[in-house]
Amino acid sequence: MIPDFEYRYKSASTITIKGNDKSFILSHCSEVEKDNYVPCFFYGNIINSFIASKCLSTLAKTVRAHFAITPDQRISLRDPIVSVGNEQLHFEAFSSCNSIYARIDILKEGIDGEFIQPGCTNVDFNDATIRAFNTVGRNEKLLIAVGSKDMQVITENAATTEKKVSLPDRWIKGLGNVQVYLSQMNLIFKLDKIQAIQLFRALPKTPVKGDYFLVKSGNAYSFSTQQKPDSVRIGGIHRLSLIENLLMFIDSISFYQSQDQQSTAITLDFKDIRMLFLLSDSVYRGFSGEGKNLENLTSELPDELITDINHLFKTNEIFQPTLISIANDLQFTTMDNLQASLSSIGLLGYDLYTNSYFYRKLPFRLSRLKSLNPRIQNAIKLVNQGDIEILVQDQNSIKAQVKGSSGVIHTILGKKDVSGKKDDVFQCTCNWFTTHQNNRGLCKHILAVKMKIKR
Repeated sequence: MIPDFEYRYKSASTITIKGNDKSFILSHCSEVEKDNYVPCFFYGNIINSFIASKCLSTLAKTVRAHFAITPDQRISLRDPIVSVGNEQLHFEAFSSCNSIYARIDILKEGIDGEFIQPGCTNVDFNDATIRAFNTVGRNEKLLIAVGSKDMQVITENAATTEKKVSLPDRWIKGLGNVQVYLSQMNLIFKLDKIQAIQLFRALPKTPVKGDYFLVKSGNAYSFSTQQKPDSVRIGGIHRLSLIENLLMFIDSISFYQSQDQQSTAITLDFKDIRMLFLLSDSVYRGFSGEGKNLENLTSELPDELITDINHLFKTNEIFQPTLISIANDLQFTTMDNLQASLSSIGLLGYDLYTNSYFYRKLPFRLSRLKSLNPRIQNAIKLVNQGDIEILVQDQNSIKAQVKGSSGVIHTILGKKDVSGKKDDVFQCTCNWFTTHQNNRGLCKHILAVKMKIKR
């Protein structure tokens, strides 16, 4: 087992105030050792300083939020990661309960600074810097540095600030799972500022157990407990309280729904800054436990291919699979599998505005990222051990038996879609399938059968 990632900062993040100028020097750290020797990734001014500080403060509030654990189980603050490159900054984090993913995109139109080196790293969000974000006024200048330009040489003997908490793998694992949901989102409603403020006046102030639905009647929007055609299903709707303090400053707010209605995305548009919130199906369902991308990983790829791609791309570059296929003489099916693999380990992010993937080099070793799909690893083990017996296989159906870890024989039934327009339907007699069906990805037994067929 790879141990949880532990934060190790050379120093704590600091803030310097000179007149109307506030300078945030964000200390960074990475599990990729060479990135720790980068003195500074970015140094410059955020043009829309007031909005940026409000969004960063909300991101910190989201990280501290816990909607499905008791007070004695509260998890300490998890520092966000920042992706620097392609003239953009992306700040990303999860809520402590792992049921909300949040991202701030500061676009190149909103940045006046120097991109010294592209990369992705953890940044120290301590109490002092979080409080300072709340003090930035409308006419103040906001300078942000990811690392310190004054620190020209960082030696192995330099003093470190080691946080007392570790970053659990479930947090890192969620970075891969959320991209699958985002890539399957459909825009349902787009509201202006006035419509959004009126809508949120009816937001429940206390936790609710049942689902709510965002519905439209004429030009008005409302939250309802009754589902209607073209409505947006929102589980744990009280989680939207995190957004309320930003509504006064938005240009628009958009609501997206995943195709299976298992997740909801909300984007806030501030022109040169955008903020995204992705909500899981309910407060008790964290993104780390999802496995919607696993079916695309049943075609095994050499590790060298993933490593080569990781060296080829820079952080925040647009990932265009068709162009990559042509330039490197790769079959389109291989490229589809590669895109699924990269997404599953968090090396791809997804932009709802451009409907495209962007590359990011996470501040964690590839060996850690590859280890975060235990169902795939267990399925490979079942195939290699010869624990699968195909009983029936023809053009329309398949029947197989798989020996489980406890010696129990599980039966898998598959019905193929002859039209080619829908996914094949598989069922398994194991407890995972009985509990989740296919809403959280295929069980290891179905994955193993599909792997054996492809082999």
